[in-house]
Amino acid sequence: MTQAEIKLCSLLLQEHFGEIVEKIGTFLVRTGAQPLRIIVSETGLLLDQVKKGLCVLIQHNLATYQLQKRGSVEYEAQCERILHILRYPRYIYSAKTLYGDTGELLVEELLLNGKMTMSAVVRKVADRLTETMEDGKTMDYSDVSGTFVRLADTHFIQRCPLVPDSPQTPEAPPPAAPTLVIDEKEMYVVPRLNLVGKGKRRRSCEEEEDGERKVKKQKQGESSEPPPDDGIYWQVNIDRFHQHFRDQGIVSAVASRMDQTSSEIVRTMLRMSEVTTSSSAPHTQPLSSHEIFRSLPAGYNITKQILDQYLTLLADDPLEFVGKSGDSGGGTFTVNLHKALVSLATATLESIVEERFGSRCARIFRLLLRKKHLEQKQVEDFAMIPAKEAKEMLYKMLSENFVSLQEIPKTPDHAPSRTFYLYTVNIVSAARMLLHRCYKSVANLIERRQYETKENKRLLEKSQRVEAILASMQATGAEDTQLQEIEEMITAPERQQLETLKRNVNKMDASENQVDETIFVLEMFIESTMRK
Repeated sequence: MTQAEIKLCSLLLQEHFGEIVEKIGTFLVRTGAQPLRIIVSETGLLLDQVKKGLCVLIQHNLATYQLQKRGSVEYEAQCERILHILRYPRYIYSAKTLYGDTGELLVEELLLNGKMTMSAVVRKVADRLTETMEDGKTMDYSDVSGTFVRLADTHFIQRCPLVPDSPQTPEAPPPAAPTLVIDEKEMYVVPRLNLVGKGKRRRSCEEEEDGERKVKKQKQGESSEPPPDDGIYWQVNIDRFHQHFRDQGIVSAVASRMDQTSSEIVRTMLRMSEVTTSSSAPHTQPLSSHEIFRSLPAGYNITKQILDQYLTLLADDPLEFVGKSGDSGGGTFTVNLHKALVSLATATLESIVEERFGSRCARIFRLLLRKKHLEQKQVEDFAMIPAKEAKEMLYKMLSENFVSLQEIPKTPDHAPSRTFYLYTVNIVSAARMLLHRCYKSVANLIERRQYETKENKRLLEKSQRVEAILASMQATGAEDTQLQEIEEMITAPERQQLETLKRNVNKMDASENQVDETIFVLEMFIESTMRK
């Protein structure tokens, strides 16, 4: 765990969960698995505060606990999971594009709360959607639960592990920590619930006072009966979202290299195997050309013969995104996920070298990627760049760790005159170095955004107060002159300052998301390479 990752974990925890959780989480990230008493003594927090902080981390899958042989329980932070907080907006946006507003709010609620029962999340989302609708319209629970079932069917959400039902004997004491288990067959099985009802709007103060007694009576009656899905909790399946992002990257890469039809064929192949292929598999399940033809979208009116030509073209492409695995059923094809990730990571590195050092450096970098090992004289000749400039560019990339130097001695004494010096590109080490820099960049962006917000705190609070007054006056039907007087409480220079702040914060938010896209490609490539 590098210092840049620890710093980013600390900033993300502080921004989303506050100082106490950040202190506990950062301590666990730095030191690894620790028992409760050590966490209390080293963080300087109260026992109750540490317990509540650990509960928050466990609820959001940011920490785990392990029962040791001696009976003590140790808590460990999940560093990768903490860093994925940065990707929450992408998860929510993907759910919106795939399943509409209902899917967006379902994923958002599960991410905000960590774990929730189906009945609770359906009611909450129905209420939130009803709030945004016109007067007289409401959101039905059945519509929301339908979207929930679709999310579970496509594995975007999954059940949480449960405590197994075991007969309790009076002689044996209960364990210090429960062991949670989940049957893989039931991981995406949605309980059959008869959720009848509609979303409710928030009521005004007078209506709340009138209805308080009725609500209390209802709660007293309901408290004795637990909900039908009590104990069955759901969480967001982050690996499935990562699989979706990876597939999108592969499809867009094929579209830019070939054409839209080729990308649609690859998209169809990925969609057919998205549930059957695990996120860590090096390639998808083999699919026959007949299966692919039947599964193509209705809008694509291409014949079987043209499809076979496209598949042959994709299989013969040097990048090898699609591979032919057999000849049965008109030929069986797979999407080579590992090679696709290598191509995406290599393209990312090439792009960064070109932006950082210029097009001539990028030419040398691509040459080294293709030829693997080259001497300095060979680089000059192949790249057709003068010796002095080629030497400067190679040393510049070497100092920045984009290029590495390998010595091959002719004799045991390693004399420079009798040694070959070969330049090469180690893609994995370059990706690791770049990933480290991306973590530092995101941490700097978050710190800068927090600084900008802190510096303009007084102005932001004033703006919020004015907006609240305007909203309440508009609700009561105030005149335009009165509203104008309230708006003039913020002067022209202050308004300009607010606009500049808003523009800067939006830029930094967009930059965070863009850097995270690079982080995702590099992380997926490194994971895939390590598995192989």
